Amino acid sequence: MLCGAFCEDQPATPEIQQIANKMKPVVEKKTHEIYKEFEAVEYKTQVVAGTNYWIKIRVGDDRYIHIKVFESLPQMNLELTDYKVDKSKEDQL
Repeated sequence: MLCGAFCEDQPATPEIQQIANKMKPVVEKKTHEIYKEFEAVEYKTQVVAGTNYWIKIRVGDDRYIHIKVFESLPQMNLELTDYKVDKSKEDQL
């Protein structure tokens, strides 16, 4: 992978679900919603001075959101940097 380029979309892994779980309260606060379901389904990464993750999350009833999370070096801090609501399963990250 080239530094700065996003990789191809990939199925979510348990590690990606852990990132999503940590970001859930932050996303709920930003969107003013409580999500009963918060399942990461796919993601892509971008290596910069850390890693950016775009994660597609199913939030129930065929509803999806996309979140962008920055993981700083030395890979300890996670920060929600963007999010998009009202997405569908077919929407690309």
